[in-house]
Amino acid sequence: MIDEERIAADPEICHGKPRIKGTRIMISLILEWLEAGKSFEEIIEAYPQLTRADISAAIRYAREYIEEKSSARIS
Repeated sequence: MIDEERIAADPEICHGKPRIKGTRIMISLILEWLEAGKSFEEIIEAYPQLTRADISAAIRYAREYIEEKSSARIS
């Protein structure tokens, strides 16, 4: 499920929360910005180390996480 190239989760960094690899920018932070209506460009302006591909990977990660959790409930 984790996009190994872009997403990392390490118990020693950000309390193990999924983040963009090589940064301390957590997936949840990116999702909060998107929920607030911010565009990819606005997020990248605030966090220049991010790319559009990083933000897309964060969205994909969240979608796959939800799908996985939903499947587990049905089983």
